[in-house]
Amino acid sequence: MLSIEVAIGLFLLSAAVIGICGVQMTQLADRIADHTRLGEAVVGGLLLGMSTSLSGTVTSVSAAWAGMPSLAVANAIGGIAVQTTFLVVADLAYRQANLEHAAADAKNLLQATTLILVLGLALAAYLTPAFTIWHIHPVSLVLVAVYLFGARTTVRLGRQPSWRPERTDKTREDVPEEPPGDASSIAQLALKFTGLALVLGGAGYAIAVTGARISESFGISETVVGVLLTATATSLPELVTTLAAVRRGALQLAVGGIIGGNTFDVLFLSLSDAAYRGGSIYHAIPARDALMIAGSIVITAILLMGLIMRDRRGIGFEGVAILLVYAALVGVQISLG
Repeated sequence: MLSIEVAIGLFLLSAAVIGICGVQMTQLADRIADHTRLGEAVVGGLLLGMSTSLSGTVTSVSAAWAGMPSLAVANAIGGIAVQTTFLVVADLAYRQANLEHAAADAKNLLQATTLILVLGLALAAYLTPAFTIWHIHPVSLVLVAVYLFGARTTVRLGRQPSWRPERTDKTREDVPEEPPGDASSIAQLALKFTGLALVLGGAGYAIAVTGARISESFGISETVVGVLLTATATSLPELVTTLAAVRRGALQLAVGGIIGGNTFDVLFLSLSDAAYRGGSIYHAIPARDALMIAGSIVITAILLMGLIMRDRRGIGFEGVAILLVYAALVGVQISLG
């Protein structure tokens, strides 16, 4: 067993690796969006969001396999909550206008509604009687189907938009900075991107192992460790890539990466349910974990309102409300021990 000193050291090292890889992945994702002409919102929501979530996927699945369902679920849902607050941080960094206003894109709205839908299904699974097919709850399969449908419709909306948000003097449109790439150049970018994603996965496994050791050593509940420690650490790619995207002026990539990553994070529950051998993982978690699911629904709904209302300046009402709800959620989890 790792000593607590070694565990903390490896935890911090893994978090640093995640942060460094995140910056490089943002640059590659922006170039892939230009070369393929898929657009920042699609690449951010699907490719970047999925890849930066890989470390969190490994963390949750590893925890579930080790018989720690609460840590697995808390890491997944806690990541959604903290990653949404990262948009507020990015909004503060982007001083020209409100980020949700400047990055207006119908595809991000579609992904946000998909996220609310899959979170609602996960909460419904917790509230309904336990039922499994080969140790897997049916909702876990439905989550995968809904995610794939949402991804398909997002790509289709990008190619055949049915409507567009009103353009203002603060709107930043997604204009490719590089010419379309050939198959060879796109393949090279994809190969580099895949390599960095695999490194993130390895760092995520280290986060899971060391996070569990820290939880055991300090007697902290799995939920608190998942919400505050592993979820924040494995969400560092989202923070780094979001801030890097804002600095590059790739605003749709920044917003799409967070929302798309959050939607993919819900699939952690499906994968964790398959890895957990004690039955339905939704019925192996305490009520405090279900509270995090409900809180993530509220936070995402607030973000969706902000994307629709589009305040022009500051972080908007959505930024303030998201911070307050997240602080309340964390406060409740800490008070429960």
